[in-house]
Amino acid sequence: MSERLEGLGIHGGRRASARLYRDDGPLRFRLGGGELPADLAHVVDTERCTVLGADGVRLAVVEHLLAACHAAGYWSGLLIEVTGDELPILDGSAAPWAAALVGLGPPPQAPPPWVVDAAVRWREGTAEVDIEPGPPELDVSVAYDHPAIGRQRWRGTPGDYAALLTARTFGFAHELAALRDRGLAAGARPGSGILFADEGPATPLRSPDEPVRHKALDAVGDLALLGRPLAGRVRIHRGSHRAHVDAMRLLSSTRHPRREAAAP
Repeated sequence: MSERLEGLGIHGGRRASARLYRDDGPLRFRLGGGELPADLAHVVDTERCTVLGADGVRLAVVEHLLAACHAAGYWSGLLIEVTGDELPILDGSAAPWAAALVGLGPPPQAPPPWVVDAAVRWREGTAEVDIEPGPPELDVSVAYDHPAIGRQRWRGTPGDYAALLTARTFGFAHELAALRDRGLAAGARPGSGILFADEGPATPLRSPDEPVRHKALDAVGDLALLGRPLAGRVRIHRGSHRAHVDAMRLLSSTRHPRREAAAP
């Protein structure tokens, strides 16, 4: 049993595909003759997306698929065979990945959670990430100098993550040329996300707070790199893939996870 998706990569602009299989072992990607585990140790870049790499092989834009896996409870038992050096952007959300996972059936039993027993603080400029003991909760806020976005906030528990999966990636028209000069956003096309011009979004939003919902979706995808559910409160303000990954690395380097026994 497998599910296949294909399309353009958002940054390289090249065709890419991914075939999802049920398979024993950790959640991982197969490409270039090798395998890349979906974990923090293999994150090699966080510029505008999360990139995994090892032994000269890199795979970009893994966060949307990982968000769908996180929401569905897929922490293991999944192999993704990839052609290309980034996953296809599809419609800019995680919804197509979530639909593919449904086609594979229920996930294996989740591993014991990573229980946060002491607060972690990460700061850089205006970006903030706090990871604290407490019931699992994600609290994400953004602030953009654009009249169609402004300040937005989303709060929820893991049971709410599925509601984030339709939120699409977004960018700003005035940034597009500069991004392409840096080798990014070459695959940005109508239907691959939301483009905000000065007067507003070029396509109708799926919800008024779709931008912050997508930022929360990105965080859910990056949190999946812990390899297990996180039992704690996570607050992110003006976050980024770098902020998420650095904060989790700080969490994992300063203490060992306390793992609770899985529920019977």
